[in-house]
Amino acid sequence: MVTGAAGGLGRALAAALHADGWPVLLTDLDATAVAEAAAPLGGWSRPLDVRDEAACAAVAAEAADRGGLGLWVNNAGILVTGPSWAHDAATRRRVVEVNTLGAMNGTLAALAVMRAQGHGHVLNVVSLAGLIAAPGETVYAASKHALLAFSLGTLADLRAAGHRGVHVSCLCPDGIWTPMLHDRLDDPGAAVSFTGTLLTPERVAARAARLARRPRPVVSLPRWRGAQVRLLDTLPRLAVGLTPVIAAVGRAGQRRQRRRGGAERP
Repeated sequence: MVTGAAGGLGRALAAALHADGWPVLLTDLDATAVAEAAAPLGGWSRPLDVRDEAACAAVAAEAADRGGLGLWVNNAGILVTGPSWAHDAATRRRVVEVNTLGAMNGTLAALAVMRAQGHGHVLNVVSLAGLIAAPGETVYAASKHALLAFSLGTLADLRAAGHRGVHVSCLCPDGIWTPMLHDRLDDPGAAVSFTGTLLTPERVAARAARLARRPRPVVSLPRWRGAQVRLLDTLPRLAVGLTPVIAAVGRAGQRRQRRRGGAERP
């Protein structure tokens, strides 16, 4: 089961999992788009608003009725950029409701099935922004920090309760060249997403497929970026002091991507 699967990373995730042998249920807010994405992958799709707890539970039950629920991927998410004070209350609430509470709804719906059947895996697509406070993406990063904490705490709770066959993993990729960033090449608030290796959806999806086979609590992509941001996270004064440098590196990355043609959009 993959959320936010009508396009971008979600569609690539569904395709990679399908190629790896999984029967995949694709879900998205856009019923028409997700049905089109599902057509070459077996045609199994459903409209889903991850903010709706009951709807998530219904989808989990439907998947379980088709032979068990082995994997649930919480991928649906939204990005807003700019200083934290630049967003109104409705925007902040929407980011948290989708990125954090939506993933919580999906995780708990999946676990209700997986705990009963004794096995399963929840894979939460977090972000490097879940490992460090990202300037310019503050509200987004806060929502992803909360998801990381929820995921790891839930995994610990599962082990404490004796559930050894149920796993929770977090995938934390660097910036991904998807529609989420296509219109951000001139957005100074999004510069941090261009500071490292701009990934393709297919590369991230391939790593997710491997993670689905071999669960790990946290995986960053690329791995060196995870180590880099974790180190900075232990040195908050240095991280804050480096903000102008990080912004400059990000703006240079935006310019490089613009020179590549805006570049190669799927």
